[in-house]
Amino acid sequence: MSQPQMIFVNLPVKDLDAAKAFWEKLGYSFNPQFTDDTAACLVFSDTIFAMLLTEAKFREFTTKEIADTARTAQGIFALSADSRERVDELVDGALAGGATEPRPAMEYGFMYGRTFEDLDHHLWEVVWMDAAAAQG
Repeated sequence: MSQPQMIFVNLPVKDLDAAKAFWEKLGYSFNPQFTDDTAACLVFSDTIFAMLLTEAKFREFTTKEIADTARTAQGIFALSADSRERVDELVDGALAGGATEPRPAMEYGFMYGRTFEDLDHHLWEVVWMDAAAAQG
C-alpha cells in the first residue's frame, strides 16, 4: 500500500518568529524536526504543510526574484474547514492576529468561504462546503 501524497508549500516570510506566532495563535503547530532559525514547518494535517522560510533561506531554492505579495498575488492557498463556524473562527482569529480581509465572504448556500492575507500578504482562503448539497 502506498503512502498518501503530501504537499509542502514553501513561502518566504520577512519575520519568521512573527509568522510562527501568528499561526500558533490560530491553533496550528510546527514540526520541530524541520524547524530552525531559518525555516519552520507549519502543520495543517498529516499530509499538508507550509514551510515558512526566511527570505535568505527561500533564495537558496530559486534564482527568481521573491514576489512582492503586498502588490502582486503569487497564489491563493485554500484550506478546508469542517463548518461555516470554523471558517469564521479561523479568519476572525487571523484578523485579530494582524491579518487583513481583502474581500467580502463568499456565500453560495452549499459553500461558504472567506479570505485573509497573513502578515506577509500571502492569500489564504478558508472554505466550508456541504458536499451532498453541492452534488444535488
